[in-house]
Amino acid sequence: MPMTKNKVSSFFSNGFMLVGGAVLVALLWSLWSFMSPYNTNFSTIGMMKSTNLDFNNLHQEQPTFYDDPKLSYTIEKPISNWDDKRRKWLNLHPSFKPSIGKERILIVSGSQSTPCKNPIGDHLLLRFFKNKVDYSRIHGYDIFYNNVLLQPKMFFFWAKLPAVRAAMVAHPEAEWIWWVDSDAAFTDMDFKPPFEKYKDHNFVVYGWPKLIYEKKSWTGINAGVFLIRNCQWSMDLIEAWAKMGPQSPNYDKWGKILRTTFKDKNFPQSDDQSGLSYLILKEKDKWGGKIYIESEYYFQGYWVDITGTLDNITNKYNGIEKKMPILRRRHAEKVSERYIKLWEEYLIKDDYLRRPFVTHFTGCEPCSGDHNPIYSWETCYDAMQKALNFADNQVLRKYGFVHNHLLDSSVFPLPFDFPSNI
Repeated sequence: MPMTKNKVSSFFSNGFMLVGGAVLVALLWSLWSFMSPYNTNFSTIGMMKSTNLDFNNLHQEQPTFYDDPKLSYTIEKPISNWDDKRRKWLNLHPSFKPSIGKERILIVSGSQSTPCKNPIGDHLLLRFFKNKVDYSRIHGYDIFYNNVLLQPKMFFFWAKLPAVRAAMVAHPEAEWIWWVDSDAAFTDMDFKPPFEKYKDHNFVVYGWPKLIYEKKSWTGINAGVFLIRNCQWSMDLIEAWAKMGPQSPNYDKWGKILRTTFKDKNFPQSDDQSGLSYLILKEKDKWGGKIYIESEYYFQGYWVDITGTLDNITNKYNGIEKKMPILRRRHAEKVSERYIKLWEEYLIKDDYLRRPFVTHFTGCEPCSGDHNPIYSWETCYDAMQKALNFADNQVLRKYGFVHNHLLDSSVFPLPFDFPSNI
């Protein structure tokens, strides 16, 4: 009984102390809120306007395509009048309308839903993902990383199409969807695609037109990185492209057609890259006019051609900074765009030293480890380390650090006025 009594009295005494403390805290909070220049009480919160959406008026919003039960995110069900649907949605959400010089971009990438077979595969995919997040943050782009099959039968390289299609519907504010394979890394964190150059096109892919139209090679393009405009034309392209995929009853038939069309294709399955090449070659009148095959810069580059040059490029950039104090001035990451424009004035005069934009590790297969036998795993791994650290250095400099060298994961703090003192 004494123990019970003590517990009860302890409860009440603690309770009174708790209530008294709560009252005191509430009183102090009210006083602070009244006196503070940053007063954010409930009445002012109710008056604040969101730059993106007025949540208080959600129930009063006009219907959009999202309210149509027949509209589907899945790749099997076509969407019509998409341009009109997007336009109406943007009219209801005017803050998301594109503005001059400010592109609304959604970067999309992805990998498998299960752990990698390669013991360090998940670590490498994380590093590749970090690289994409860094690039997106620096340029103010959104990013979506998918690791599930949105169409169970569209596996491996075909899995990108359902993800891109769903992203178009989920992000009507995005003018461009930018697919980047999981094993591709941004290696020039400053550079942005020249979107104005593509204003009359709806699809951008890296390649060489002569290889497709004259040589009829399935390697005339690389479908691992591409820009696709969020419009009805693109919806139709994805629909035509996906008909060659493994979910289609004509999958085996398309495998034979593609292998017959492209004599250098040495495997029987229909794949996304051959499928896109076929549409460009055989249906040029329908698609070709809106597809831009980019070859003037490394929209994506073959890692074998790139990674051996990275040390030399680093030295050249450091050499320019030594001569130009304004370029090596420390600054906040948020104002990087100003310094990127300054750099452009020097790089445009000497374009050969520009960093490669995207480095694609085609054939290395970091997740599975089943790399192309023409190179060793050690070669692939070292090259990935170099490219990722090369890109990471461009980010870490804003935070006061860089890697000791491109094959070293450790970093050191930068001295003031770096690199004038090295």
